Amino acid sequence: MQRAIAVLDSGVGGLTVVKEVMRQLPREKIIYFGDTARAPYGPRAAEEVLAFTREIVDYLSQYKPKMIVIACNTATAVALQDIRARVRIPVIGVINPGARAAIGKSKTGKIGVIGTDGTIKSRAYDHALRCLSPRVEIVSLACPKLVPLVEDGDFHSEETRSIVVESLEALRGVPMDCLILGCTHYPFLSEMISSYMGESVHLISSADETAREISTILHENNQLAGRDERPIHQFFCSGEPRKFQEIAQAWLGAQIRLSPVVWHIPHNGSSYRNGNGRTPI
Repeated sequence: MQRAIAVLDSGVGGLTVVKEVMRQLPREKIIYFGDTARAPYGPRAAEEVLAFTREIVDYLSQYKPKMIVIACNTATAVALQDIRARVRIPVIGVINPGARAAIGKSKTGKIGVIGTDGTIKSRAYDHALRCLSPRVEIVSLACPKLVPLVEDGDFHSEETRSIVVESLEALRGVPMDCLILGCTHYPFLSEMISSYMGESVHLISSADETAREISTILHENNQLAGRDERPIHQFFCSGEPRKFQEIAQAWLGAQIRLSPVVWHIPHNGSSYRNGNGRTPI
């Protein structure tokens, strides 16, 4: 049986990482869990995010994945080291790959970071960036209103554009040549963000670099899928499934059409309770 790469996120944001993994590693099977019932994670206490991440990892472990990808910046900041200590397979997050991509792209050393309240307060990107380049200049901004827009599938409306402009207003005119989208939800809004920030600011998504890191680790462990592998991906969500499936199919597009997918729909008898955090999955 083909062992999967397990990817988890607070909701649909991690699909931006999944899309790039599917592009770079088309033979790899993916099992995805989006905790849509309890999204967003950004405003939550660190202890709560840690507990949720542990629950999801425990749930995904029954499928015996060969790697776990925490495709949520807030969960990466809070739970990455904890999860690495709890499991025996490789666990990677999205913050270090995003920082590496920004340092590699920036010519001025002036880098912006937008993210959830939790990610920005953790200063995880500041630490990751300065480990790579001690003289880098960083400006960070929490944009808590953006994740709910993505979870609702509202990517193109004028109301969304207004909220994007309002959220980024503090960065207008701030010197930078790269802006890290420090939440995997934000690439869904990259067109609007880029339009506001201007052509001189390169948007950095961690998805591409994260997929490269996955490939490197699997290659080093001799765990890359064989040429004849035909993956059947599996997608789980904890909340209302229809919107999740609609967003996933639209975002993943050709990858979904080319690969069979099993959609797991929560039901009333599920051990997962909608958003109260009391019953582990």
